[in-house]
Amino acid sequence: MPFARLNRATTPTSHIGLGLAAVGRPGYITPHRDSDLPGDRGVEALRARTHELLDAAYAQGVRYFDAARSYGRAEEFLAEWLTARPDVTDVVIGSKWGYTYTADWRVDAETHEVKDHGPATFERQYAETTALLGDRLDLYQIHSVTADSPVLSDKGLHARLAELASGGTTLGFSASGPGQADAIRAALAVTVDGEPLFRTVQATYNALETSAGTALAEAHDAGLTVIVKEAMANGRLAGTEAPAVVREIGAEAGLDADAVALALVLRQPWAGVVLSGAVTVTQLAANLHAPLLDLDPDRLDRLSALVEEPEAYWRHRASLPWS
Repeated sequence: MPFARLNRATTPTSHIGLGLAAVGRPGYITPHRDSDLPGDRGVEALRARTHELLDAAYAQGVRYFDAARSYGRAEEFLAEWLTARPDVTDVVIGSKWGYTYTADWRVDAETHEVKDHGPATFERQYAETTALLGDRLDLYQIHSVTADSPVLSDKGLHARLAELASGGTTLGFSASGPGQADAIRAALAVTVDGEPLFRTVQATYNALETSAGTALAEAHDAGLTVIVKEAMANGRLAGTEAPAVVREIGAEAGLDADAVALALVLRQPWAGVVLSGAVTVTQLAANLHAPLLDLDPDRLDRLSALVEEPEAYWRHRASLPWS
């Protein structure tokens, strides 16, 4: 398992990863992008921003980097960064297949990504990913699996994925939506020749959306590495968007709200890697202060009041505009 590299790391930030969803393409569903990104969101500008973030993250102990085929040119930017730094051999690189980027570098596109878990899409996207990342790809995940997804019952595809695993690529999946827990449990049951197919799970968990917690603990107990995405709820738990209690706890500790949001997830015993989705070096630095925060029982009790019903949380997320 490539994540054993993180277990050998000594820095407290080694279990914080950097996700590239918000910098690999000009549009994403987080607020304040006009102020966070350069006025020119052309390819070269976002390439430079991505490399700047990767440099800063690596210098501060981050060792997991997360991309996807649907994140615009994120894989390309990451591959270029790795090629330019051949001495960086202690990182773990993950990507995903199953969504195709369709926005053509436009923020106002009608459709930004299209989902397809069919074997033809896998073959095409795996070829595209490996053409860029080559043998630096440690983890390949199925993007946004649901409990009723045909990808969980496609034996032919399972056999093809198992071939990748036999060649050294770790296999995983991500889950989204109010049925995350059901999807996680369904994926845990997928085996090839009696062996579990998946070794990692990536799911949303944060102060507002905790419904996958028990299933993620089960996945951890089954030996999977748990990667947590959207720990700041697509910006709802960061900066001025954060609820008052999150900002207050941050102020008590001399930290920003985003550090509070990340700290809550990092303290979960099953959380192997928690992703930062920072788009500026300043945001990244604030995120990386999360391990310093002590969430005592009083603070945890105050944060527990923020939990929403899963359906309401995901309905709100679906309404977020691309900007």
